[in-house]
Amino acid sequence: MAVSREEAVAAVTRAVKNPNTVKHMLATEAIMHSLARRLGENEEEWGLTGLLHDIDVEMTETEPANHSRTGADLAHQMGVSPAVVSAILRHNEIHGLPRETTLEKALFCTDPLTGLMVAAALVRPDKKISGLTSSSVMKRLGEKRFAAGANREHIALCAELGLELEDFVALGLSAMQDIAPDLGL
Repeated sequence: MAVSREEAVAAVTRAVKNPNTVKHMLATEAIMHSLARRLGENEEEWGLTGLLHDIDVEMTETEPANHSRTGADLAHQMGVSPAVVSAILRHNEIHGLPRETTLEKALFCTDPLTGLMVAAALVRPDKKISGLTSSSVMKRLGEKRFAAGANREHIALCAELGLELEDFVALGLSAMQDIAPDLGL
């Protein structure tokens, strides 16, 4: 891989000014890293995919149909693997591109999970993720109006990775709890 994590973080912080978006990308990186470990995949590559997946979100804000195309181009220019470029491109369903690889499927179901976790943490009295349990996240997952932007159908596609929804939620929660200070949670 031609780009280090440090270089990727620098690129993200240059391109994305909204701190909450950066935190979302860090959370996605953490979950993707844990998923890779669980599935016996390349942890560095999967983490980098999560970290870079929304690098273009502010650049394409007025043209959402370009989101992920621009990001995939930027990732390619940075020298990441074709697998990472493809996963970034395919995480935006607006393009109508099927997700075929395990990496592509993992990013697609992980992306909305981070928002659900953050929302579940923020309704806690202490607004911390440390005391959050996977069972409380599962309960929130069943509440359609709670964190309505977190697409439950996309999250449930973790089944395509061979994971039960409860296991995926627990893995994601643990990964985000591990980086709670970076997330401000």
